[in-house]
Amino acid sequence: MKIICIGRNYIAHAKELNNPVPSQPVVFMKPPSALLINEKPFYYPEFSKDIHYETEIVLKICKNGRHVQPEFAMDYFKEVSLGIDFTARDLQSELKAKKHPWELAKGFDSSAVIGRFIPITQLPSVSNIEFHLDLNGEKVQHGFSKDMIFSFTDIICFVSKYFKLQMGDLIYTGTPAGVGPVQIGDQLNASIMTTDGMVEVLRCGIR
Repeated sequence: MKIICIGRNYIAHAKELNNPVPSQPVVFMKPPSALLINEKPFYYPEFSKDIHYETEIVLKICKNGRHVQPEFAMDYFKEVSLGIDFTARDLQSELKAKKHPWELAKGFDSSAVIGRFIPITQLPSVSNIEFHLDLNGEKVQHGFSKDMIFSFTDIICFVSKYFKLQMGDLIYTGTPAGVGPVQIGDQLNASIMTTDGMVEVLRCGIR
């Protein structure tokens, strides 16, 4: 199982971090040990003083494929969830300044929170999924997948040129604007719009 992540996939988010808007998907990976499931708490790591949340739509790949063509891309997932890409922002800034890879800041243990999955048949629109994140009861991120620079189809086609997609792989598709720091004691709750209204799919406490 691979955890494939897309960076800078919303223009407003790229701008809030003073990053250039990419001309092709920015791809990085997290190891399986990064996955945090079943509403388990996130323990603040000792190597950072500036952990940020980044809420993202996550696709679960349902079949194997290489070099996926656009007309078939949407057949490669049947469920979506919301995830949090925890980022050690202070460490990431140091690594970027040295032109080093981001893995230490992005792929550390428990840095990929995942909520429960929703079948795409329960979504009003797969092409425009609405979602939001609450931090201690206050909405801090609110996104629509139509605002992504690279669509689900774009991402699947691009990634599958380099990595064989396999059943169970997870693709974190990028975060909208509004990222920010977490502190010990914080509570994160993420919800997604379904045909029955906004439904909470992810909870994560910071310890």
